[in-house]
Amino acid sequence: MTGNDAITLTHALRGEGGRYTAEIAGEEAFGYLDWERGDTPDTRVATHTIVPPEIGGRGVAARLVERLVEDARAEGFRIVPQCWYVAKTFNERADWAPFKA
Repeated sequence: MTGNDAITLTHALRGEGGRYTAEIAGEEAFGYLDWERGDTPDTRVATHTIVPPEIGGRGVAARLVERLVEDARAEGFRIVPQCWYVAKTFNERADWAPFKA
């Protein structure tokens, strides 16, 4: 893999929430970040980020969280980082503070 260009990200609504999916060309395994609607219409709760070991260490989880934040910026919602990885990433990125609920 040569950088993040080989990671394809998609987003699909699922019930009262959604899932961001990351696929890497040539790999069967995929990563995902699940979210649920928060207590208010302008919040999303990031509940799980899962990246199987087969594709780990390639920046997949980071790209999933980045995409969630990109959507928050574009759509005007804030994120409750319930998932430990999302919380850790928010703590490392002071510029994302406006998107944290």
